[in-house]
Amino acid sequence: MTIGASILIGAIGAILRYAVADQVDNVDLRMVGLILMIAAAVGLVIGLIQMATRRRVVTEVREAPPRAY
Repeated sequence: MTIGASILIGAIGAILRYAVADQVDNVDLRMVGLILMIAAAVGLVIGLIQMATRRRVVTEVREAPPRAY
């Protein structure tokens, strides 16, 4: 999960947890929001770890010496 996706899922979870007052039969929206926020936090940590441990590739370009005719 990318960092942007984690932030988006966390924002949706926070909205469901704290801002939605509607009721849905057999679904606790506050719990769904909490689960989404936890998943976003885990995804954010994993994304940051992957970004920190990613290998940096350095490409070196060598030019051939000029030809003598």
